[in-house]
Amino acid sequence: MSILADRNTRLLVQGITGREGSFHAKRCMEYGTNVVAGVTPGKGGQMFDGTVPVYNTVQQAVAETKANMSLLFVPPPFAADAIVEAADAGIATIACITEGVPVSDMVGIAHYIRRGDATLIGPNCPGLISPGEQCKVGIMPGQIHLAGRIGVVSRSGTLTYEAVGQLTGLGIGQSTCVGIGGDPVSGTSFIDVLRMFNDDPGTDGVVMIGEIGGTKEQEAAEYIKGGFNKPLATLIVGRSAPPGRRMGHAGAIVTGRAARADEKIKALAAAGAATVPTPAHIGDTVREMMGSSKS
Repeated sequence: MSILADRNTRLLVQGITGREGSFHAKRCMEYGTNVVAGVTPGKGGQMFDGTVPVYNTVQQAVAETKANMSLLFVPPPFAADAIVEAADAGIATIACITEGVPVSDMVGIAHYIRRGDATLIGPNCPGLISPGEQCKVGIMPGQIHLAGRIGVVSRSGTLTYEAVGQLTGLGIGQSTCVGIGGDPVSGTSFIDVLRMFNDDPGTDGVVMIGEIGGTKEQEAAEYIKGGFNKPLATLIVGRSAPPGRRMGHAGAIVTGRAARADEKIKALAAAGAATVPTPAHIGDTVREMMGSSKS
């Protein structure tokens, strides 16, 4: 099984006629994802790749194709409006790939989304993939994934691929891999995804990858203490990052003691998570963790 995306997903791509949108829409289709519609204002009536109708609005696309998930490739100044448009049209899950969405926009969007029924993944994320369901909603390389029973949730797209590559190399498959994004304000938290994995009978264990900045990992640790009952391996990167300097992601900046890697590692270890010492040890740690959980 999987979370968020499966073989019943009917995907709509916002910005499908743009360079990035068209490239990744085709890759999703090649993977097996059911892409039913695209949306680009002013391009309604066109056909993408000869098979996918393009609409001017999300509302029209949903009405005619019953799309239930959106993959969003919209420039930063317009991304917030595109998210609201998808949510208002009844899209259940929205994956916003866009990098550089203003934090001031995301503060309002995060509150708006949480008041409704939609789930927002991102922004500034790789999206999500459920290998066993042949459903890829994002920009990750589909060929490195293997169907299985380990969930992956990460703030870093690149480290998600590294984790998956190691797991697949060891024959350890994944149920769903979710990139929540590296911005200071995101639609979905570690807690949200961990709760989904905890409830998913097709997920036996989880890899969680965090980084410096904010307190998302400490908040996850509090949840893990009280309600998470599956084996969990955690990697926190950025141990050598200097205070006050942004490291890659907009949210990866040490602004106080709680934002440091060592504080996050300490909190997760105290919650009972297995700690991964370096990115090179993700696969081995999971193999050892899952072996121990069976004994």
